[in-house]
Amino acid sequence: MVTDGAGAGAAMASWSTFSVAVVTVFFLLILPCFSRAQTLSFPFRQPETCGHNQYFDISALSCVRCGANQRRDARGTSCVCIPGFQMIANNGGPDIICKKCPENMKGVTKDGWNCISCPGGLTEEGKCHCPTGHILVERDVNGTVLSQAICKLCDENENSFTVANALGNRCIRCEPTFINTSRSCACSEPNILTGGLCFSSTGDFPPRVISTARYGELVYANLTSCQALGNMCVMNMNSYDSATFDACRLFQFVFENTAGLRTVHSVSFWRQNLPWLFYGDQLGLAPQVLSATPLPTNFSFKGQTQNTKMKFVAASYDVRGNFIKWQTVEGGVLQLCPDTETRLNAAYSFGTTYQQNCEIPISKILTDFPTPVFYDVYLEYTDENQHQYIWAVPVLNLNLQHNKIFVNKDSNSDKWLLTRRIFLVDALSGRENDLGSQPRLVRIATQISLSIHLVPNTKNGNIYPPLITIAYRDIDIKDPNSQSVKISFSVTYEMNQGDAHVQTDIALGVLGGLAVLSSLLKTAGWKRRIGSPMIDLQTVMKFLVYYAGDLANVFFITTVGTGLYWLIFFKAQKSVSVLLPMPAQENHFVTYVACAFALKALQFLHKLISQITIDIFFIDWERPKGKVLKAVEGEGGVRSAIVPVSIWRTYFVANEWNEIQTVRKINPLFQVLTVLFLLEVVGFKNLALMDSSSSLSRSPPSYIAPYSRILRYAVSTILWLVIGIIQIVFFAVFYERFIEDKIRQFVDLCCMSNENLCSQRGLVPNTEGQTFQIAISDQMRQHYDRIHETLTRKNGPARLLSSSASTFEQSIKAYHTMNKFLGSFIDHVHKEMDYFIKDKLLLERILGVEFMEPMEKSIFYNGILQMPVLNLITVFKL
Repeated sequence: MVTDGAGAGAAMASWSTFSVAVVTVFFLLILPCFSRAQTLSFPFRQPETCGHNQYFDISALSCVRCGANQRRDARGTSCVCIPGFQMIANNGGPDIICKKCPENMKGVTKDGWNCISCPGGLTEEGKCHCPTGHILVERDVNGTVLSQAICKLCDENENSFTVANALGNRCIRCEPTFINTSRSCACSEPNILTGGLCFSSTGDFPPRVISTARYGELVYANLTSCQALGNMCVMNMNSYDSATFDACRLFQFVFENTAGLRTVHSVSFWRQNLPWLFYGDQLGLAPQVLSATPLPTNFSFKGQTQNTKMKFVAASYDVRGNFIKWQTVEGGVLQLCPDTETRLNAAYSFGTTYQQNCEIPISKILTDFPTPVFYDVYLEYTDENQHQYIWAVPVLNLNLQHNKIFVNKDSNSDKWLLTRRIFLVDALSGRENDLGSQPRLVRIATQISLSIHLVPNTKNGNIYPPLITIAYRDIDIKDPNSQSVKISFSVTYEMNQGDAHVQTDIALGVLGGLAVLSSLLKTAGWKRRIGSPMIDLQTVMKFLVYYAGDLANVFFITTVGTGLYWLIFFKAQKSVSVLLPMPAQENHFVTYVACAFALKALQFLHKLISQITIDIFFIDWERPKGKVLKAVEGEGGVRSAIVPVSIWRTYFVANEWNEIQTVRKINPLFQVLTVLFLLEVVGFKNLALMDSSSSLSRSPPSYIAPYSRILRYAVSTILWLVIGIIQIVFFAVFYERFIEDKIRQFVDLCCMSNENLCSQRGLVPNTEGQTFQIAISDQMRQHYDRIHETLTRKNGPARLLSSSASTFEQSIKAYHTMNKFLGSFIDHVHKEMDYFIKDKLLLERILGVEFMEPMEKSIFYNGILQMPVLNLITVFKL
């Protein structure tokens, strides 16, 4: 087998380091490697659960029974004959037959096939034992088994250059590199020993070539050799290039050429004795793996069937392919960032969005992970019959390259290639010359994300298989003590938000249509009030401003309803049927909130402009009292004049009017402080956390999930509205009735100051009504404009201003004229400009439009204004 030593995506593996891994595999080439495969779920078995006469198949991850006179080996991963028994048949795995040896031949040959008498003692396995440097001779030159074994010393002198082989059963010539370099069977300094070869410190390493003979040996290797080859492919980022014969290409070649053999647990991607590395090598399989079959288990937040714990387990292997153990991933097995066990384990609490970030020194990583550990991750669950099963968790390796293309970085899942095995740190491949030296490069899993996808329309908390997304980063080691790397680990939950978006769009469409009708009614009412039948640019602008305000209300209602929906249905659900939108899925919601704010700001600006352009007049009903003598300039005499009414009373009332402009039915300071108290002290802010808990408190040692923007908006808005409504009800029902009502106090002040509409308290005799909305006739409006023109003329061209009187005198004169005119108008003095009083119809109140037009007489509508603007006439200025 030939490899270029750097498969697609393996940027860090140098040719010398790759040779180390290859040679490691060759040391393990002993027994045949076969295959067998299709379901992604199977019973969960651990080596400890295997019986005394069972062994744990590290490929199938299941217990297999050993035969008669057999026991499992020391590792518990295969069967061997018990001491004193020879093997007479071996078809692989547990399919062996053992026979008892005679009393005079209690030893067994190394291969286990024959009984033999030993010259020395026996090993625990019942094999003959020879001193160090000796080989055990069990057969003569023609292969006949000796009746008694012989221990022979190998000749390491220059004439022979022989040493005992790894099995201690033959004297073989020393490795040629030893002889060529040191003329002995020892690789002494300054020569370099690496991968079982000896090289001169001044020479070049041999090229990275895996020969055809080596490949043939690998095809029939043992279980650990197959696992080691798989680990080499995983360290190479599972990358595949048809033009390169690297570890992954070799693994794929072996996989394809063993298609006729069995699969493991009916998984077509899993050959017997081969590790499961890929979900096929064809694009387009990822959507089927991720969303074709839901997991046969349910999750619930509350109730008797509460199930919020995701039990992830991992089968771990060392770099040589040896099975280490089954282990739960809790306690930070997959999390490089250190933290308390409680916070680390919170990552596997269903419904809790998890985010962990840290920066770790490279020196700590090299200390904690001298060699890589490989993990096959599964999700453990219990079926209806309380049987334990595990489901294989697919992996999306963002560093994987398929024919030099990073297919897993594409947003389209049809182009993904899913894998199975992962590792966290590879500090082995970056070591040069000596495995004990500091690595030149280290590859670290800097980003690990576990995503959980809810099955659409589920009512029982069903999910699709979780997906592990992992990204590696190569760090060039210069000074480990000063270098560091940023690590992140996250768990996200998502569901199809298509239905929610459709429902939101429907609500916006319906309410938006109603907003258009409302704005049209407001515009029509405004046009009727100003007496303009034409649709001009001002009308269009007025409609757009009204529509902006109504549309802001639509967005506000929709966002509050949406936030309340997610708050109630996510936090209060028992069996999981909805999951919170992910941050990327909240963009529509954030846009709606921004639109509501912007449009409401435009409406506020329009309201502000409308209020500052309103004319307010206080009519002083006080009559002059008597006359006084007044000197006349230029005539040298005196003349009687009417005593003027004091203006100070009007100033006083106007000042009181200004003060009540800020009167509100809510106290802003109390509103803000109360909402903050409920959020921060009582703990309502915890309802906005992206977890399943609806508790208002969190213990300090526990993990605090990130906040959901939708839930934060919902909680704060609902609290603000509730506190506001409570204040309004309190002021309207209690405070204004029994303590103080500033509006009524202002009315009383006007009555006491004789600044009322008439001599009685109400405008109509024997009534108390003092607030009206007035629709004036055209004649009344024209008369008003003529008087009002003298007030605005001071800002006009100089040629229009009167030269005989100052601006102040004109304003005083205009004020008295307007005061007299309005007073006489209210007293029915002008019959041609008379008015009548009526109540608005219910439909007029609802629509905000008056059906009756003031043709000859003006119309006073009873009790319309919220604030009793006693002597106030509002004039809409064109």
